[in-house]
Amino acid sequence: MDILAGCDVSDPLPGLGGLAHGASLHQELQLLVAAGLTPIEALRAATSTPARRFGLTDRGRIIPGARADLLLVDGDPTTNISDTLSIRAVWRRGALLTTQR
Repeated sequence: MDILAGCDVSDPLPGLGGLAHGASLHQELQLLVAAGLTPIEALRAATSTPARRFGLTDRGRIIPGARADLLLVDGDPTTNISDTLSIRAVWRRGALLTTQR
């Protein structure tokens, strides 16, 4: 059985990301880990697993030729899922959108 993470717009609470589309996914990842998934399993539930289940072969993995939607974070979300909130840079379709210092 596959577990898929996903969200729409969070509750309008600042701690949950306000009303930014997709911001509550970070909390959902934390809840998945609290429910017993490893951080790596939670990250897969938000990346490669939905891509595979929906037949999106150009995303969900970091490989040559794939759609390059990436987050660079400070820390290691494979050991501390909350590190997904420490966003350093965002790429969409291979183009750098933002950087934080």
